[in-house]
Amino acid sequence: MPGTSSARPAVAIPVLNGGPLLEEVLKGVRRQGVEAQLVIADSGSTDRSREIALAYGARVIDVERFSHGGTRNLLMRETDADHVAFLTQDAVPAGDAWLERLLEGFSLADDVALVFGPYLPRDDASHMVRREYEELFGGMSPDGRPRIDRLEDPHAELRPGAATFFTDANGCVARRAWEQVPFREVSYAEDQLLAQDTMRAGWAKVFQPAAGVVHSHDYSTGDQLRRFFDEFRGLREVYGHVQEWGPRHTLGTIRNQVVADREWLRNQGVAGRELNSATAESLRFYALRAAGSILGSRADRVPLTLRRRLSLEGRATFEPVNR
Repeated sequence: MPGTSSARPAVAIPVLNGGPLLEEVLKGVRRQGVEAQLVIADSGSTDRSREIALAYGARVIDVERFSHGGTRNLLMRETDADHVAFLTQDAVPAGDAWLERLLEGFSLADDVALVFGPYLPRDDASHMVRREYEELFGGMSPDGRPRIDRLEDPHAELRPGAATFFTDANGCVARRAWEQVPFREVSYAEDQLLAQDTMRAGWAKVFQPAAGVVHSHDYSTGDQLRRFFDEFRGLREVYGHVQEWGPRHTLGTIRNQVVADREWLRNQGVAGRELNSATAESLRFYALRAAGSILGSRADRVPLTLRRRLSLEGRATFEPVNR
């Protein structure tokens, strides 16, 4: 029953019209070598998400008002597991030991509150996404071993980076830590805030490179800009980050990223017209990132109606958090 604890872990997923990918995710969960409770929070799906979830033995909870932090707190309360692994409806466990590898992270030290794994690109992912994942997650663990992070000074100013990164698209939460430090009731970046709050409270965080999920997105031009706007508004809200800008800095940043992509592509054996076409794709991508980062990290200066139009989630608010 919720409110007690169980040795059997849980897998929890917020869902809204999960579509065909949801079934792929649930198949991945059910083929794990570790038996787990499966709990779905459905925010009013109008497709077959509920039926699919029930077919895989999930307990489905109806959610009237979704929020990234609040709904995940609800999922924690509605399980009786000591450890709750979170996925999104399009993050597919990459193997049948995904959950086991996440749980192993808690055995590395007595103070581990959070364990997370990497994203792996889908077969049709762009080269920009592939390089980003390779550098981001590969840089967290160059030797392929689990990484433990703690804060030496709980009052230190925190910046975005590997030391504080956590994702609840592929992350597991210890109940005893969550009972002390729950998710914040926020609209975005709830996982980054949870990592900050638990680490400031004296807990440790583990990156487990062997616990990957297949999870990547490639957007249309308009949606890509909106996605970057949301991401950088979140960074401003959580970390106070304001993206530097100006012709020299912005154009230089775009150029450096395009050059890095070209070098990465050459190492993959790409050349000639294919390389030139990919370079043009990179230029578009990083120009959109530059625009989204400048606007998103200054969302407080953007009129409310324009904020809503610039947001992929349709969110008009700007909600800086107390750090």
